[in-house]
Amino acid sequence: MADWVTISSLATAGGTLVLAGATFASVRSANRTARAAERSMLAGMRPLLMPSHLEDPPQKIGFVDKWFSAPGGGGIAEVTDTAVYLAFGVRNAGTGIAVLHGWSLITDPSFGSDASHAPLDQFRSLTRDLYIAANDIGFWQGALRDPETPEFAAARDAINARERLVVDVLYGDHEGGQRVVSRFSMTPGKDEGWLISAARHWNIDRPDPR
Repeated sequence: MADWVTISSLATAGGTLVLAGATFASVRSANRTARAAERSMLAGMRPLLMPSHLEDPPQKIGFVDKWFSAPGGGGIAEVTDTAVYLAFGVRNAGTGIAVLHGWSLITDPSFGSDASHAPLDQFRSLTRDLYIAANDIGFWQGALRDPETPEFAAARDAINARERLVVDVLYGDHEGGQRVVSRFSMTPGKDEGWLISAARHWNIDRPDPR
């Protein structure tokens, strides 16, 4: 004689197992969809800074006490008794607004472009917010104003000797995420000018592409 109680229990257990499997598959599919949507959203907000093009218009760059004009693909490096002024034009090749956070200067002429950037807590903060729209041009600027510091002396000597300067720029998207450190090289050009090139990019908040 059939044990209908046992059969009913097994059928219920089987149905529950099938339902659990379907629920798990549905949740996993929903999670994959959500992750894909999040990646797509972040990609649409992602900035990437490169040097401006040679044919780009010059950028008018103002410090609190002085104004400069940086040509397309070029930069400014000037020294006075009380300040070191640094600036160059950039182009946002990414898909989202770039918000510049800070910078780090390297003056050692033997410094390799493949060496890692300084710890983020050693970057200098910008004194004003700089925003660069996607597929648009803008600029980066920084100044040293303490002649008694070793960094000021090193920058002054490198600029006067017309040696290569390296600037690491920290920036991210307009919500403060997807931070990147981009390394720019300032190479002496003709007529006291400086040519700008990009050397490396490091992702801070997500894996590097390498």
